[in-house]
Amino acid sequence: MDFDISDLESQDNYRLLNGGVTPRPIAWISTRSQAGVDNLAPYSFFTVASCNPPVLLYTQVTQRSGIEKDTLQNLKETGECVVNIVGSSLLEKMNSTSAPLDSDVSEFEHAGIEHTASKKVNALSVKHSPIRYECHLREVISLGGLPAGGTIVLLDVKSVYVRDDLYVDGVINQQLVDTVGKMGGNDFNVDANIVECIRP
Repeated sequence: MDFDISDLESQDNYRLLNGGVTPRPIAWISTRSQAGVDNLAPYSFFTVASCNPPVLLYTQVTQRSGIEKDTLQNLKETGECVVNIVGSSLLEKMNSTSAPLDSDVSEFEHAGIEHTASKKVNALSVKHSPIRYECHLREVISLGGLPAGGTIVLLDVKSVYVRDDLYVDGVINQQLVDTVGKMGGNDFNVDANIVECIRP
């Protein structure tokens, strides 16, 4: 079945993109507002943008209300965040932080998530996240303000935490990371089988 994008509504496009580009890693982003409220929210439109310099990229999809999410607002105000990688043991807690809470409510407290101080930024880190990237805001690029439009956020990586048992012979052991992937709808990919293919 072929789809002509010009014939589709934005929600149809969303389902085709969200359901086909899978699995996607999840950036569980922690920020702190200027008022001192610690925010934590998951974003599955997430990847590495550059390794030299080290830059991460996530996209915030514009809500139907048009209101900016707390994460982006806090980033614009403070310029700091932590990207926490989600292992399968954190799946339920991560999902609970996607609830639409008021900006003066901390997701850490709401979901009972243990935190720890970060090294280079004021935003808290998720204590049991296996890998964490402490970042400064580099650039915000708006692709459109309409519902389901996107805002690209580029983050300069300033510090990386890797759990000791995951770092083996100078690399992150992919068999042990146990990263959760986002599928379409409400589905997640966990306990994936990893197959090694040597590049030709």
